[in-house]
Amino acid sequence: MEASPLGGVDKALLALDTLAGFGAAGAPLATLAQAVGVSKPTLHRTLAALRHRGYAEQTADGAYRLGPSALALGSSYLAEENLPALLHPALTALSAEVDELVHLGVLAGREVVYLDKVEPQRAVRVWSAVGRRRAAATTALGRALLSVQDLDDAALDRFAGTDTGTGHLRDVLAEARRSGVAGETEENERGIACVAVPLLRAGRAVAAVSITAPVERLRGAARAERVGALRDVLPGLLPAGLAVPAGLAVPAAGGQ
Repeated sequence: MEASPLGGVDKALLALDTLAGFGAAGAPLATLAQAVGVSKPTLHRTLAALRHRGYAEQTADGAYRLGPSALALGSSYLAEENLPALLHPALTALSAEVDELVHLGVLAGREVVYLDKVEPQRAVRVWSAVGRRRAAATTALGRALLSVQDLDDAALDRFAGTDTGTGHLRDVLAEARRSGVAGETEENERGIACVAVPLLRAGRAVAAVSITAPVERLRGAARAERVGALRDVLPGLLPAGLAVPAGLAVPAAGGQ
């Protein structure tokens, strides 16, 4: 590997990477120095500079861990306004893989807002628009986002509203949690179906990605292939820090 042009900066970045690997518990100076590959006095000076700017902190027992500035930096990178630019290459690759319309959406109150889309090169396409809002309870995007939340009965009632039944919403979210993928069939537009997965950061959903197609292309083996693309293509294209649910499973070819 080519040497860093600024050794001191490189040591600080290596220290941050190492701290991230030890999580909230952190690690003592000696352990960190061995992991980074520098002497304890050298790393101590680096950590002092990181602590000064809030990128590292020291626990009561003397261990070092990431500080609030590092966490804020990660949150800013994955902020809603950055997501379309960060994720557009992944949407493009996914759309090319399945030759279908792909959406990126986030939760806004009871609704999903569509932040980005990539259309396939098909003669027959599904209409959609960036900026559109739909009830989260009836969309695959919304259900994917809600499926990783701990919703009590009052919250389920609020999200269901007059758009769908609370019992139905509870059932579809339970299935989404089981399989890792949410779906809807003709609940928003006749002849159209969707499947979606949440994008997780530290276990919390920050957005969701969906595949939208005519119903006949989201049934049986065709549906399994598209869910398989969400499982196999999407994760490797996501920015660092984002993931799909670990339990994402491809349904049997006979599934709906």
